[in-house]
Amino acid sequence: MNLLECMEVSAESIRANKLRSALTMLGVIFGVGAVIAAVSMTQGARRATLEQFASAGTNQLTIRPGFAGRGPVASGMGSAVTLTQSDAYAMVELIPEVTAVAPEVNTRQQVEAGSENTSTRVIGTSAEAEVVSNYEMVEGRFFTQEDVDRRRKVAVLGATVVEALFGAGEPVAGERVKINGTSFEVLGQYKPKGTGGFGDPDDQVIIPISTAIYRIVGGTEGSTTSRETVSTIIVRITNMEASQRAQAAIKELLRQRHGLKPGEDDDFRIFSVADLVAGAQQASATMTLLFVGGIGIMNIMLVSVTERTREIGLRKAIGATPSDIMLQFLIEALSLSLAGGFLGVALGVMVSYLARRFGLNTDISMPWVILAFSFAAAVGIVFGMLPARKAARLNPVEAIRHE
Repeated sequence: MNLLECMEVSAESIRANKLRSALTMLGVIFGVGAVIAAVSMTQGARRATLEQFASAGTNQLTIRPGFAGRGPVASGMGSAVTLTQSDAYAMVELIPEVTAVAPEVNTRQQVEAGSENTSTRVIGTSAEAEVVSNYEMVEGRFFTQEDVDRRRKVAVLGATVVEALFGAGEPVAGERVKINGTSFEVLGQYKPKGTGGFGDPDDQVIIPISTAIYRIVGGTEGSTTSRETVSTIIVRITNMEASQRAQAAIKELLRQRHGLKPGEDDDFRIFSVADLVAGAQQASATMTLLFVGGIGIMNIMLVSVTERTREIGLRKAIGATPSDIMLQFLIEALSLSLAGGFLGVALGVMVSYLARRFGLNTDISMPWVILAFSFAAAVGIVFGMLPARKAARLNPVEAIRHE
């Protein structure tokens, strides 16, 4: 048979076996559709994660104390008392990749305003925190270095605290709140950052670090250690590409300043937003989804062709050559795979849009649509051809007797 005759026979076979053809296409449709929908949701979640990280500033490192104690009596991360304000400012002076630092002390306190009160996190930090931690003011101003130097009782509020104490959308600059019994003037409110995986960044009150140490945390004039110790150091670096160099330099500097000998564990931990961004890449998980979808397509094609062994035997008995049979099945597999692939793409896109309507983050990526479609078509063709090739080599009598 020539190519045109094979195409006519293939089309007739598809029309004559509508149920079998439909089931074969369904395997491709659901395989492609499931992969595209899953990838769009994964990409959407990744995009939302990146936006959340961006609100904090992707060129940012966070340094926390390590573990207190060793072995079975070791406490949790952050329990050691190892980081100081001097450590923070040494980084700016000695490491070129570090452009600014914001040492922090934090505690949880009951904050009051009139008859309202809320339990929230109180962070004492430097004036540079406005830039380092990307606090954009929507009302009022952030505190200055003079406010820090003079230990002024001033505060900047997050949106969650504002809503709890004053009501959403209410102006707060000039209002007063009480923290640990001490009255603070509210300077303003910073732009909401949105709830992330590390707690609510809007549920906090930010005050000068000097004020926090002497009036909230409990430092005293005579206690150098308590005045110097911080719970976190936020570091702003030149760009994300400098992250690895900056981390290595910070590690070396802190080990020297803390007198750690070679072989001793670090008494601090460095967390990089850039590393979290890299970890948000879901390529391996997506490829797994792709192969899972491919397995489903492969199985339905194998079953579809294998059950036609008797038909192949009949065609050989009336004169069809192995190449005729292979060409017929190639055309059928290609037709069903392409048609199923197109419908699968439509299904995946529709599911993604519906998911978006219900509030889920989705992001349809055209390269992944093309990859899923191509992969499904290739799997359908290959696994449609392999059993046909095997059956075409059978003796016609054996093939006809096959059940």
